[in-house]
Formats: sequence, C-alpha cells, structure tokens
Amino acid sequence: MDKTKIILVDDHAIVRLGLMTLLNDQPDMEVVGEASTALEAVNIVARLQPDVALMDIRIPGEGGIEAARQIASQFPSTKVVMLTSFADDELIVRAISAGAVGYVLKQVGNEELLRAIQAAARGEALLDPSTTARLLSRVRETERRMEEDAFRMLSDREMDVLLWLARGRTNAEIGQLLNLSEKTVGNYVGNMFEKLHLGNRIELAAYAYQHHLFEKRSSE
Repeated sequence: MDKTKIILVDDHAIVRLGLMTLLNDQPDMEVVGEASTALEAVNIVARLQPDVALMDIRIPGEGGIEAARQIASQFPSTKVVMLTSFADDELIVRAISAGAVGYVLKQVGNEELLRAIQAAARGEALLDPSTTARLLSRVRETERRMEEDAFRMLSDREMDVLLWLARGRTNAEIGQLLNLSEKTVGNYVGNMFEKLHLGNRIELAAYAYQHHLFEKRSSE
C-alpha cells in the first residue's frame, strides 16, 4: 500500500516531533520532510513533491498563508492543511482563498487530524467542525446583509413599480394599478436602471426574483 507522503511545517521543533511520531505510527502515512519557515516549506515541496503539507499558519518569513498560495499555484498535487492554534475567521477565509484544503485547530483530537490529512490526500476539503459552523454562520450573515442591501437605494414607490414590472405588467398597466401616469412609471423604471446598474426590464425582473422581492413585500 502506498503511503501518504507528508511534510511538517512549524517553527517549533517539539511540535514537529510530536506530529511526526503520531503520523509515522499510521500504516498509511509517512513524514518525508520538515520545514520551519515559509521559504523552506516551498523549497521542500519543490524537492520532495509530498502529497500533503501540514502547515502552521504563523511561521517565519512570508507566513503560512503565502506559502500555501505558492504551493497551491506551483505544486497543485501537494495539498495544504493548515494546523493552527488560531480560530480566526479572517485567517480561515484567507487560507482557503490561498488554496489550503483543510484548516484544523491544534486542539483537535488525533483522529480528527488524521481524517483531515486523509481527506486532503484524496483531494477533498475538510475543516474543523467548529470552524465550519462559524464560517457557515458568517456566510449566512453576509448573504442576509446582501439581501437587505439589494433594494436599499430604491424608494417605496420604485419598489411598488418593480413588484408589478417583475410580474410582467406594462408601464401603462402599472400606472393604472398604482394610480400613476404611464410617463411617471417610465421615470421610475429609468431611475431603477440607473440605481441598480441594469440595462433593461428583463434584467430588472430577474434582479427582483434573484433578491426575493416578493417574499420581502409579502412579509411587510
């Protein structure tokens, strides 16, 4: 059975020793190299072409995130798993954006760490469960704010016009429904084109559906 080749990147020798002992005890894993700085990490990956780089996010030099970026770009067959004490959402997002496929806290148990390495070797992504929960919460909050901001620039009357426009009504029909002249409705539509940076009625209608206008108005 081929073993998963791993390099350890951490500036604390005692941490690397503990990890090496754990990983070399596994029948399907082998630590083939060590590094303590970002530059060393990139160089050792270039030389050894390991399957997985288990890397601390805070290492001397350019740091673990930049090392992950270079490794993901230059040596995509080597998967980077961040192992760190820092449960920082911003660092997590930056690490994943840089190309890391895993982000595991040093406080996790051995089994969780081994699963993360195995997942990375298979080309899968795996985050520490608590990290995943926080990121999902953050994503949902971002989506909620985006939804709230989607119509922020529109007046209540423009929202009324958009509601009927999205239902396929003409300007004349909207005017009758809202007791407005057709020209006034046209002015509202033109204003929405400008405010939302859209070019035609189809794009306006699609925008309304995309940002759940009907649900918003029904809940008001």
